[in-house]
Amino acid sequence: MSMIRDLRAVVRPSRVSLRKDSGTYDTTRDRATTSAVVDCAVYRDGRRLVTEEPLSPQEAMRLVRRDGGFVWIGLHEPTEAEFAGIAGEFGLHPLAVEDAVQAHQRPKLERYDDSLFTVFKTIHYIDHDRLTSNSEVVETGEVMCFTGRDFFITVRHGGQGSLRALRHRLQDDPELLSKGPSAVLHAIADHVVDGYIAVADAVQDDIDEVETEVFSPGRKGAPRGTDAGRIYQLKREVLEFKRAVSPLLRPMQLLSERPMRLIDPDIQKYFRDVADHLARVQEQVMGFDELLNSILQANLAQASVAQNEDMRKITSWAAIIAVPTMVCGVYGMNFDYMPELRWKFGYPLVLGVTALICLGIHRTLKRNGWL
Repeated sequence: MSMIRDLRAVVRPSRVSLRKDSGTYDTTRDRATTSAVVDCAVYRDGRRLVTEEPLSPQEAMRLVRRDGGFVWIGLHEPTEAEFAGIAGEFGLHPLAVEDAVQAHQRPKLERYDDSLFTVFKTIHYIDHDRLTSNSEVVETGEVMCFTGRDFFITVRHGGQGSLRALRHRLQDDPELLSKGPSAVLHAIADHVVDGYIAVADAVQDDIDEVETEVFSPGRKGAPRGTDAGRIYQLKREVLEFKRAVSPLLRPMQLLSERPMRLIDPDIQKYFRDVADHLARVQEQVMGFDELLNSILQANLAQASVAQNEDMRKITSWAAIIAVPTMVCGVYGMNFDYMPELRWKFGYPLVLGVTALICLGIHRTLKRNGWL
């Protein structure tokens, strides 16, 4: 147990605010090469084997079979042809290989003979000055992991989710890496879930901002309908977040509870910690969804109330205008015998009575809150 006591310290530094940490490490393959292999290394007794020239996957595997240890290969968006040789060398199952190449997979854990195939969806928060109806809040990527007795292969898709910094941190802790590929699998799972936590905190800030503006007392002068588009866009982004988090719960529970030959028993205990954090994030995301539903309904209710107020004002003024309209209509009839038609004070009297009636109606409507 002393060999993995610092396990959290190795992985936890990756938990940083995604608002500030972007672009620190390269997220694509080296432009100087056309290969999809980002890194390939052999680890023996927890230490990286230093070679004069970069190792190919085949050479790395020959060294492992001859002298022991395990190989960790990192790939970024390989084509079917690029991955075929590696798949054949390590005996990867064709179904898992097809999923790894095509991407757009649901988070899952599958066992194929002597290997585990795990899919993680990475989430990156896109910083923005102000949320709009067209703002992209989260960006997703994928990390597929093949875990064997003496190999670990990662296949990344998307511009986010670089594992270079994580690899460097693990290399600084030989005692942890000596536990083999399962230690790397745990580190990646914890790294991905820590990313979820950081994104959840950032999304919470966006939701708080929208909620404050919707219920702000000073928003009467704001154009109607501007908040609905923003809320709906944020709800769509939260749904994308949910699709990454919810399906991963079952795989993490399996890794933490069910004994597996390829998972070191000491490392397996720490998957429980990852599963607990993931469950907390899922609760947050579900809460986000319900809260956004309530905010959207409140916003629509406010719009309906504002429309009703407008209709009441229009109706009130129509009632006031109806009085002079009726009087003018009556006296506009061309009859010879009408009351006060030829009276000297008839005209001002009619105007005065009309004005008094209009003022009385206006006062009554205003007292009742219609104006």
